[in-house]
Amino acid sequence: MKESGLFDFANFFTPERLKIAFQIGVVIFVGLITVKIISTVVWRITRKRLSPQTSMILRKGIFYFGVAIISVNVLHQLGISLAALLGAAGIIGIAIGFASQTSMSNLISGLFLISEKPFSIGDIIRVGDTVGIVMSIDLLSIKIRKFDNQFVRIPNQTLINTELTNITRFPIRRMDINLRVSFKEDLKRVHNILMELANANPYSLDEPEPLFIITGFGESGIEILFAIWFEKSDFLNLKNSIMMEIQKRFDAERIEIPFPHRTLYSGVNTEPFPVKIVEKKSREKDKNTLLKF
Repeated sequence: MKESGLFDFANFFTPERLKIAFQIGVVIFVGLITVKIISTVVWRITRKRLSPQTSMILRKGIFYFGVAIISVNVLHQLGISLAALLGAAGIIGIAIGFASQTSMSNLISGLFLISEKPFSIGDIIRVGDTVGIVMSIDLLSIKIRKFDNQFVRIPNQTLINTELTNITRFPIRRMDINLRVSFKEDLKRVHNILMELANANPYSLDEPEPLFIITGFGESGIEILFAIWFEKSDFLNLKNSIMMEIQKRFDAERIEIPFPHRTLYSGVNTEPFPVKIVEKKSREKDKNTLLKF
């Protein structure tokens, strides 16, 4: 048995088979390097002319197509019939198709997203409760990096069926600040102060002009919407600086930002609740009287 094993081992690694194995190794090694170089060169050429997501998908498509050609060449070297392989692949593909309907739905949704282009790589988007920077756009999903450095994968089907907000699609944005001032305040004075702060802030744009809108009378004060336009890269700088400036200036000008309060009524003929002032001596006298009992 031992000699038979040695004999089989020796017959298996014949010079012809070693030659085929060497050829397959060369095809795989050289082929992968060539495909990698071609896909990288195409990506570098197209990334300046096409959108980032289109360039990335084109790069991946070329790479996978090259891998498919290498695989076909390897199978040919092994003497495997492609016709029989394709027939078996068709049967297996039907079985896999029934089991991967979600993947097909994501693939079709990915094609719609690529054609529609609602966002690009590097954009900040909001999908449901998730907000982050788009890292990659693939045929099945997109990858997002949240601001706390967490990685999120969102299937393309979810993007098609969910409301999506592209926060950085346009070069400028508007920041809405909701304020409340006391009923006794002079609204013209409040308007002038807020406009002065906006014009003095380096991150606020002169055009379009800031908005000052009285939105209504609240339970505890007058509701105001103060809106400032800014370049999308200055969001945090503007938000922090303008909020601190408003709070500091309102304190200096003694403009009251009221806390919520309520007035209670018990009917049309409501009278003020009776208030009785009790002197300290009277309270001590009543206390001593109670102690005697």
